[in-house]
Amino acid sequence: YVAGHRGMVGSAIWRELERQGYTNLIGRSRAELDLLDRAAVNAFYAEHQPEYVFFAAAKVGGIHANDTYPADFLYDNLQIQIALIDGAYRAGVKKLLFLGSSCIYPKHAPQPIPEDALLTGPLEPTNEWYAVAKIAGIKLCQAYRKQYGCDFISAMPTNLYGPNDNYHPENSHVLPALIRRFHEAKTSGVPHVTCWGTGRALREFLYADDLAAPMLPVLALRWLPVPTSAFMLASDTRPVRYQWIPASRIPEAAWRAVVAAEDQKFFLHGGFDVEAIEKAYAHNQKSKRKRGASTISQQTAK
Repeated sequence: YVAGHRGMVGSAIWRELERQGYTNLIGRSRAELDLLDRAAVNAFYAEHQPEYVFFAAAKVGGIHANDTYPADFLYDNLQIQIALIDGAYRAGVKKLLFLGSSCIYPKHAPQPIPEDALLTGPLEPTNEWYAVAKIAGIKLCQAYRKQYGCDFISAMPTNLYGPNDNYHPENSHVLPALIRRFHEAKTSGVPHVTCWGTGRALREFLYADDLAAPMLPVLALRWLPVPTSAFMLASDTRPVRYQWIPASRIPEAAWRAVVAAEDQKFFLHGGFDVEAIEKAYAHNQKSKRKRGASTISQQTAK
């Protein structure tokens, strides 16, 4: 089930699923399913019983929209998230991927932004209502994972653009707003275009279809509870084995296989270099024996 399959991100994910040969896809328009109606969402889950959910539905908009409708952005997104995430739990969904936004991080977060910057400072005031709702969605996934063992994870894309974006003259994001202004200026013969801001700000942009391609392997990631000072080895390509390895001993190439770390859980992709990690583990154990140190255990890692 792709929630928001007619929006910019959801439609990109839908195209990627079709491109990779998936045919048993479920999508519902706003007229067909009101995501603010929890009873309707629960009935949808009960009827269709999706195994996997891409959560790309949200009330979105640019600076002007967020500043003009703060209550709508906070309330509507909270209600959509509660309905879809709680409904997924009650329906026994195997995996849910919640798509957030880079605006969840503090306005003055370090650059590049580290994940542990979350909730360490004030948000950008112009879109804090949307950001607070998205943070709540992330924490809701974490809470259901912690309390119920649900395999619900989150991904935070940067500023996106692409087909099915919102080109509203006042409520759109920066890139579609600029595209519309320059297009209208060209078609009407206007010699200049007025843009907001000083022109000195730097922004990152990602084409929606370029985001969709890695979302499928991200959905295949699995979470495993591990101490934050250790790394748990798991592989989808061979019998699953587990070893406790100090994070400092993990090769950089293997460490990059870790997508995110939160609530003392690492998200792992099954296709990373198992041999490289095992060599690191063996080297670490050999070094410890030389120093007379004890083998790391789950208890000592905590």
